[in-house]
Amino acid sequence: MKKNAIIISLIFIIPLLAYMLLTVSNSSTAKTTEAGKPQIIKFTSAMCLDCQTMNKVFKEIFPKYQGKITLTEIQVQDRNSFNEEQIKKYNVTLVPTIILLNSKGQQVKRIEGAIPKQEMDNYLKGLE
Repeated sequence: MKKNAIIISLIFIIPLLAYMLLTVSNSSTAKTTEAGKPQIIKFTSAMCLDCQTMNKVFKEIFPKYQGKITLTEIQVQDRNSFNEEQIKKYNVTLVPTIILLNSKGQQVKRIEGAIPKQEMDNYLKGLE
């Protein structure tokens, strides 16, 4: 009788422990490529019209933030392990999706779709 109770409890405990270990390692903060710098993660696609619009916006406004903010661009159609991991981590379901992370690696803003240049510039100014 005791063996059965131990076996049954192990059947429930082992998956629970595995779940807890997996969820702890999958934190909601990203590691920035350069310590102490805010980061932009831009999910984009070459065939997306809104993505092309946002690329133009970034070409115009990002040069003044170069060196202050790290920009990571992820082409969603390029299927590699890093891209897949980032897409899952940030739950990206449409492009363009732009994730703004502060200097601590915490997500402060999520932008889905195209936005005007001035609005994007304001978000970047407020990014610490």
